[in-house]
Amino acid sequence: MNDDVSKRRLGRGLAALIGEIDQSAPLAGARPEPVNADRDIPIEFIARNPRNPRRQFNEAELQDLANSIRQHGIVQPVVVRKLGSDAYELIAGERRWRAAQLAGLTEIPVIIRDVDDRTALEIAIVENVQRSDLNPLEEALGYEQLIADHGYTQNDLGEIIGKSRSHVANSLRLLKLPDPVRNMLADGSLSAGHARALVLTSDPVALARRIVEKGMSVRDAERLAQNDIKSQSDPKLGVAASTEKDSDTLALERSLTDTLGLDVKINHRGTGGQVRISYKTLEQLEEICRLLERRV
Repeated sequence: MNDDVSKRRLGRGLAALIGEIDQSAPLAGARPEPVNADRDIPIEFIARNPRNPRRQFNEAELQDLANSIRQHGIVQPVVVRKLGSDAYELIAGERRWRAAQLAGLTEIPVIIRDVDDRTALEIAIVENVQRSDLNPLEEALGYEQLIADHGYTQNDLGEIIGKSRSHVANSLRLLKLPDPVRNMLADGSLSAGHARALVLTSDPVALARRIVEKGMSVRDAERLAQNDIKSQSDPKLGVAASTEKDSDTLALERSLTDTLGLDVKINHRGTGGQVRISYKTLEQLEEICRLLERRV
């Protein structure tokens, strides 16, 4: 079996597993159909998954869920894997696990799955992405971890997570931003659209603060970023970039950069010109080659 086929089957298997174990997105006003647990285990036997990309939990929402659990119990079991005698690690359902502790439960219903580190991380990401529980930075960090620890390409991730390759690439671009901007992204002050506009700017922190202070839309942020990029000097030519490129060329550069997740520059020379794509790793170069070969 080739790698592409196995990745697609893995993606479908994960999607089926998530659908089986975590029907946690019912229609408004409706309760989800219960899923049978394998057993109840003491809550102190369960540890959180340190690889779970989700880091932030709204305390008010956790308290609301805890109140519901006190009244109705846990309808959907959490998913765990066994680590040893009386030791389990969460795979999916950390929010319910945390709320159950707030509610004072001593035991919690679980579904036990025998999976390795990679699959546990994949399930955690798929579950959170499908439920929109991850903020954009957490999502990007999860993708980065799968690439760094398990050798996935952006295409692999797209197939497994159920997103386009360009969505994965654009998510990863957010990790190029400095920490103050990433913090604004994590706390919701900036959206992913705002943040992506700042990746190539000269001072993303100052621009991010300006965007937040003025309550700018994503379109306004893109215009602000484009003006900043146009005003930057080209170190090779020693002249302002805005004198070299018109707004249509800059917009095309931005569109291609967003699509590829890599820095793209277009230089016109008479009726011709050059398109320059910058890459930092061999994996990125291989990805460019694959995209070009598909169109030959």
